[in-house]
Amino acid sequence: MIKKGAILAVVLALLTALAACGKSAEPSSSSSSGKGETKKKIIVGTDAAFAPFEYMDKGKIVGFDVDLLDAVMKEAGMDYELKNIGWDPLFAAVQGKEIDMAISGITINDKRKQTYDFSVPYFESTHMIMVKENSPIKNALDLKGKTVGVQNGTTGQAAVEKLLGKENKNIKKFENTVVAIMDLLNGGVEAVVTDNAVASEYVKNNPDKKIKTIADPEHFESEFYGLMFPKGSDLKPKVDEALKKVMESGKYAEIYKKWFGTEPNMDNLLKQQ
Repeated sequence: MIKKGAILAVVLALLTALAACGKSAEPSSSSSSGKGETKKKIIVGTDAAFAPFEYMDKGKIVGFDVDLLDAVMKEAGMDYELKNIGWDPLFAAVQGKEIDMAISGITINDKRKQTYDFSVPYFESTHMIMVKENSPIKNALDLKGKTVGVQNGTTGQAAVEKLLGKENKNIKKFENTVVAIMDLLNGGVEAVVTDNAVASEYVKNNPDKKIKTIADPEHFESEFYGLMFPKGSDLKPKVDEALKKVMESGKYAEIYKKWFGTEPNMDNLLKQQ
C-alpha cells in the first residue's frame, strides 16, 4: 500500500520537473531571436572623444564610426551594444575579452597585430600638425625643439617620437586629443599632432580659435583604421564579410559623405583588402 505522503511527494516532483521544462535559460547578454534560440549581443567598445569618428552629443555616442558600425552590424544580422570606455581601457578590455570588439579610429599596425586581430581596413588616414595661426612651424621638421602634444598610446605619439626621440621631454602625452588641443589653446604646447580628419574637423567647427593645420606627407605616412578583436575571434570573418558588402553597396560612401562632405577614395581602401 502506497502512503498518501509518498504519493504527494511524487506529484510535487512531477510538477517541479514540468515547470523546469517550461523555462529556458537566457543569459543577460543575449536577446531572443523569436525561433526558440538566443542571439548573443555583441559588446563593442569605443573612446567617444575623437570627433568626427566618435564623440558624445547630448548624452549619445555619435560619429562616422558609429554610423558605419551600425550599417555593418545590420548587414551581419548581429545585435550589439556600443560602450564608451576610454582609449587605454579599450585595448585592455579587448585583450582580456571583456568586450567582443572595438571601433575608435584604431590604426592597424604590425605591433598591434601581435596582440589583436583587425578587420579589413575601412578608413585611410595620415597625421596632421595643429598650431596657432601665428606659429612659425611650417612642417614636421620644425617640431624639433618645440613642445608637442599627443594622445597617449596612439600612432600620433609614435610618429612624433620617431621625429623627436622616444624619451624627448618636449613630448607631452594626454588622455585624449581634446585635452591636447585645450593645452595648445592655453599655450601649454606649441603644436598638436593628431589624425588629419580630427584636426580638420576641429578647425572647421572652431574658426574663432584661430588654429590652423599643416599636412606633411613626406614625414607622415598614410595609415588605415580597422575594427579590433581579441586574437582568434570568430567574429572577424563575419564582420569582414559584412564590412565589404557595406563598402561595395554604396552605403559606406553615403556615410562618409555625411561626415566628411566628400567622396571617399575607394580604390585605395579596396587595395588594402
